[in-house]
Amino acid sequence: MIRTLGQMEEKVLALKKKHRIAVAWAQDQNTVGAIHKAVTNGFAEALMIGNSSEIIKTCRAEGIDEKLFTIIDAGNENTSAREAVKMVKNGEADIVMKGLVGTDVFLKAVMDKENGLMLPDAVLTYVGAIQIPSYHKLLFITDPAVIPFPDLDQKIAMAGYAIEMARRFGVENPKIALIGASEKVSKHFTSSLDYREMCGMSERGEIQNCIMDGPLDIFLACDKKSIEIKGINTPVDGEADILLFPSLESCNPFYKALMLFANGELAGLIRGTEKPVIVMSRSESELSKYFCIALSCLMA
Repeated sequence: MIRTLGQMEEKVLALKKKHRIAVAWAQDQNTVGAIHKAVTNGFAEALMIGNSSEIIKTCRAEGIDEKLFTIIDAGNENTSAREAVKMVKNGEADIVMKGLVGTDVFLKAVMDKENGLMLPDAVLTYVGAIQIPSYHKLLFITDPAVIPFPDLDQKIAMAGYAIEMARRFGVENPKIALIGASEKVSKHFTSSLDYREMCGMSERGEIQNCIMDGPLDIFLACDKKSIEIKGINTPVDGEADILLFPSLESCNPFYKALMLFANGELAGLIRGTEKPVIVMSRSESELSKYFCIALSCLMA
């Protein structure tokens, strides 16, 4: 079982396979640094799409030889996003990555009905693996980036994608905590009604390859002492592998707080697409962006 992002990197390196990554608006320092590390470590080739003079300027400021990259000039964010997605769609690249371009602009290109990367009838969502020094294993979260208020069908899809990713990390039967403010089902929290339905589906085998319970708060999901104190009987038992949140507004601040205050690092991907799509906050660390690249190669 892969318990750290460093172990994930080791597995990707062991595959000895290079993937071509098209980066949209690729001139910021952290993106250039992350891509450079992936290229020099031998598992990526980079197609850097954006303001070519700015890309070269950033490379030289960081002591990076820009000749390691294929640099493609693009006049603006929209053009760079469309070109990066197009290259993946046409088979010129294997993975598309968001650089300094805005998330809304980037996802608009990804979701374009004619030239985008959406799978037919798929739910577009986001799954990330967070490494936190105070937790004994990786914690998968969904959805901090795409769906504002997922309905029942979208929550089921989110769970499915998270299970798929966790199993790729060697977690054969991941424990999923359906996160709420309380462990009680209440009409005042509509997500808890969805959770009750999902737990029933899991018990009937309609959602497979997992142990699922909810609603649970973060303490019950991830802290065995809280289980003992509250006297709650849950199969997750304070050992969650996956946290499924009721809204983007709850999941996004959760993960950003872990990154800022708890020295967390993230590797995450958009799911529901033909090929891997890397979306990260423009202020994300170089290391987290690098781990996202490694994850995309693992999931490709």
